[in-house]
Amino acid sequence: MSMHYHFMVDFTLPGKPSEEFFDLVPYQRVVVNKYFQEGKLLNYALSEEKSKLWAVFNANSEMEVLEMLVDFPLTRFMQVEISLLSQFDGNALEPTFSLN
Repeated sequence: MSMHYHFMVDFTLPGKPSEEFFDLVPYQRVVVNKYFQEGKLLNYALSEEKSKLWAVFNANSEMEVLEMLVDFPLTRFMQVEISLLSQFDGNALEPTFSLN
């Protein structure tokens, strides 16, 4: 049986992103949406000044998070710090529906 943990990933974006960086943004969005749908990504937030990005992942290990980060096209342009969270509380913003 696998245990799931929450990991906060703190990304530091480049000071002056290249044209290649901006060209990859739509592809980043595709991966973000995929991981949201799979329940692997719980939060994804970009700071107003666009220098920081934070994401909370649902994973079995830090290695699993690193493997997911490889799928993000913009990871190679950013500094990344991963922290295991001891607590993660949230408020569901989307309604849930019963299949009964």
